[in-house]
Parts: sequence; C-alpha cells; structure tokens
Amino acid sequence: MITGIKGGFKVARFRRAAAVTVTVGAVLTTGALTAAPAQAVAAPTIAAKGGYVMNNANGAGLYSKAATTRRSTGSTTKIMTAKVVLAQPNLNLDAKVTIQKAYSDYIVSKGASSARLIVGDKVTVRQLLYGLMLPSGCDAAYALADKFGSGTTRAARVKSFIGKMNANAKSLGLTNTHFDSFDGIGNGANYSTPKDLTKLASSAMKNSSFRTIVKTKAYTAKTITKTGSTRTMATWKNTNTLLSNYSGAIGVKTGSGSEAGYCLVFAATRNGKTVYGTVLSSTSATQRETDAKKLLNYGFARLG
Repeated sequence: MITGIKGGFKVARFRRAAAVTVTVGAVLTTGALTAAPAQAVAAPTIAAKGGYVMNNANGAGLYSKAATTRRSTGSTTKIMTAKVVLAQPNLNLDAKVTIQKAYSDYIVSKGASSARLIVGDKVTVRQLLYGLMLPSGCDAAYALADKFGSGTTRAARVKSFIGKMNANAKSLGLTNTHFDSFDGIGNGANYSTPKDLTKLASSAMKNSSFRTIVKTKAYTAKTITKTGSTRTMATWKNTNTLLSNYSGAIGVKTGSGSEAGYCLVFAATRNGKTVYGTVLSSTSATQRETDAKKLLNYGFARLG
C-alpha cells in the first residue's frame, strides 16, 4: 500500500515537471518572454570642446557636449550675417553694390579671409552672399553690413547691421548668443554656443536662397568693373569640405580663429531625415570635419 502511494507521488512529480517544461518551451517558441533590448548606440568622442546635434524634425537634441557653454564662433557668425540680409524687406538679390577701398583695407588690417573683391567693381547682393559663405570673405561681410545697415556714415551702418543681428538672435530665443561684429572677428563680445548655432542654422535654412548658397561647392562670379567692362572673378570654393566628403551633406558654415579654434556648423539629410549640428573649438580643419562626421553618424543612428 505504502509502496503504491510512493509510486503515485513519483508519477505526479514527473507529470508536473513535464508540464512546466512544455509551458516554458511554448513561451520561448512564441516569443512571449520579453526579448533583451538592443544595445544603445555609443556616443562618440570628439576633439572639439563643444558639440551639439539636433533632429531637425522636432528640435530634439541627440548629442550634447558643453552645448550651452559660450565660446567664440569665428566665421560661423556669417550664418547670421546672411540671414539678416535675406530677411530684408523687398530684397533684390540682383541689386549692385560698389566695392569700397574700406573693405579691402579692413581685411588687410585684420589678416582676414577674403573673397578677393576688387575696389570699384559692381557686385550683386547675390554674389556677395556667395562670397560671404563659400570662401568666407570678410570683405563681402563688410560690404553687406554697409549696404543693409542704416545711418549716414559707414560706422553707423555697420553698428546698425550688428544690431539687427542681435535682434534676430533674440527673436529666435538664442539667449547665449551675442554679436559685436559682422564677420566673427570679435571685439570681446562675439559668442554663441553649439546649441544656439544649431538652432540658428536650422532657421536660416528655411530660406531657399540660403540653402542653395551653402550647399554650393564652387561659384564663379562675373562683375562689372568701374570702366563698365565685365570681369570674371576667381572661382570661390566652399570651405565646408563635408559637402564633398559626407553623403547627404547640405551645409552650412565653417569658422576658425586664434580664439575660436576650428568650428563647423553642419547639416545632412539621409532617408528623409535631417540632422543639424555644431562643433566649436576643435583642433584643426581636418579634425572638425572628423568630429562632424562622427556626430552626424551618431545622430542618424539614433534616429534609426
């Protein structure tokens, strides 16, 4: 009797164990158990002191390194220069501007980057914008500030134009941005942050003329000389090498300087998704491009 009961317990235990085994097997087969999450994409290491990447679709940040720390911006300042010009009411891009000696004297005195504009030539506003954004001409920046500022003297017009730059920054909510120059050669109070510059670029790119200019790799301008003849300027090449070296790159602007280091505000579109970003104070022109590529790859990986 006792022996039979023990045997019954053994059979019952075997049946329960078998049932558990079958149940677990069924769960594993159907995938009812939660699968382990995929490993997150590792954030890259960059040489730049500051960096930021943004999903342009919703403004969400995808990467941040000292993204709200104020730094000198170099010629990335010219994004705002162009934006202010393109926001002028009743703007005529084909209006002509006569190049003044003051513009060439300025770049010589500052040792600044130049579009090699020639005194006396009549250059269109459109051409000046290309000269501003491709070879990063500080002479073109000066000409545009002089043209679109208000006042009876050149100094007053330049001051007025810089005021427009700051007003625009305020309207965009760029609370960590201030301009004291039209080209990024600052006078002690020209600064922004990776996050602010990224937002500025995204806003500027809403303008079709701006988009066309900053994605152009090379541009040749034909100007009218002071004698009325036509001069073909040397071809301006875009300093943003990402346009040739990163698939999907669409802009926007380089910058450099002893205080700023090497800077790059960048944007790219892949598979219908657009990423904007900025690196400030990288260690070389080559390294800022490498930093930007890392951040773009990371941004697109985050978006999936």
